[in-house]
Amino acid sequence: MEGRDKNKPFFLMCHFKAPHRPWTPAERFKDLLKDVTIPEPENLLDTYEGKGQYAQLLRMSMENFRPSDVKTDLPTNLSRDEFRHWAYQIYIKDYLRCIAGIDENVGRILKYLDDNGLTDNTVIIYTGDQGFFLGEHGWFDKRLMYEECLRMPFVIRYPKEIKPGTENKDITLNIDFAPLFLDYAGVSKPGQMQGESFRSNLEGKTPGNWRQAMYYRYWMNADNDHNVTANYGIRTDRYKLVFYYGESLGMTGTKNVSITPEWELFDLGNDPMEMKNIYNDPANKALIKELKTKLLELKRQYDDEDSKYPVMTEIAKKYYW
Repeated sequence: MEGRDKNKPFFLMCHFKAPHRPWTPAERFKDLLKDVTIPEPENLLDTYEGKGQYAQLLRMSMENFRPSDVKTDLPTNLSRDEFRHWAYQIYIKDYLRCIAGIDENVGRILKYLDDNGLTDNTVIIYTGDQGFFLGEHGWFDKRLMYEECLRMPFVIRYPKEIKPGTENKDITLNIDFAPLFLDYAGVSKPGQMQGESFRSNLEGKTPGNWRQAMYYRYWMNADNDHNVTANYGIRTDRYKLVFYYGESLGMTGTKNVSITPEWELFDLGNDPMEMKNIYNDPANKALIKELKTKLLELKRQYDDEDSKYPVMTEIAKKYYW
């Protein structure tokens, strides 16, 4: 930044990989939180009643940690729950120590802007490439449609347009990031971009036609490290419907195995921690039909229909309606 042409606008992207597995913090933070007991997620000991086969197949539970993840040999004399209590403290502390390094360096950037009188005329954004399980449901990593990994951090500061301290609850997606950046730069969005700028949303002026539901898809069926079942779904402001279709479809990084398709439905209003699958409750029949119809609309909108895969056509006939 010191070497930039000070007569021109600048654009800086700063990428941190610090909180990636195996969560190795900088030496200066190795003792941070050493004598602190971090509160556990309420559902750390989830036993997955009512959840699909995927929950038993995946390798993202605390008990799937490697010695490199916890920086020591794994104990063999603990029950599942005892192991989770033990592993969680190691995991979360190393994760937060890695985050401390990010916080420190973000602070250096913000201080530079302050010291050089650039803060009020600079759009500052802090975000990530996905959310992450931090012990919720006893899991780490991401790949599923649960809130912890579906939701992405997005913090923005631009005093000229955005009132400090405001919170926007509109459904915005990572495909909206590039259109937003282009909007601030005064550049039109290319036609191939599927997202929309949410600049006016951030000013408190949500367009009347803004999306009321989002589409999600995870392709890497039965990947080697995590063995996650391929899935797609829809989330509205209150409900989440997920279809674990369990086919590899020739995608890179997958294993060519088939898993019996299953559905999950969560009421985020009454069950924000997503502990109770209500898909099989007859009372939700009309809701499920509505969500499935909208899900198909979104698949068409984003050109992600599965008609070119014969196996998916057969799955749809048998499991969709």
